[in-house]
Amino acid sequence: MKVEQISVFLENRAGRLAEVTKTLAENQINIRALSLADTSDFGILRLIVTDNEKAKEVLKAKGFTVGRTNVVAAEVGDRPGGLHTILEMLNAGGVNVEYMYAFVTQSGRNAILIFRFDRTDQAIEVLQKNNVRILSGDELYTL
Repeated sequence: MKVEQISVFLENRAGRLAEVTKTLAENQINIRALSLADTSDFGILRLIVTDNEKAKEVLKAKGFTVGRTNVVAAEVGDRPGGLHTILEMLNAGGVNVEYMYAFVTQSGRNAILIFRFDRTDQAIEVLQKNNVRILSGDELYTL
């Protein structure tokens, strides 16, 4: 129940992010979720896209450095305390969240949390034991 995420390393300069989105758009690759972290010199763009292999190929062809990581997509109610409930479960299970980002498919319904854990398999086990829905890549790509 892991989802592949691609990471694109970007120089922190005007237009670089637009180059990535243009390349993906020109190749009919849809972005389902993203996170951008930066320093003064570079950024890391983390993406969940509809076609990982094609995205890696076309971005590398444009000179971008691209990596991949397995993450976990968990569904939680879009309400106050939804994230806290998940974090408490993980804390009780001894799992550390390395980073996360989220998106909402429809306000007031459910949010999708994208997690990178220090112990991914243990995190999945904790979440499943607590009846948290874990989404596959295919499910995430079609939301």
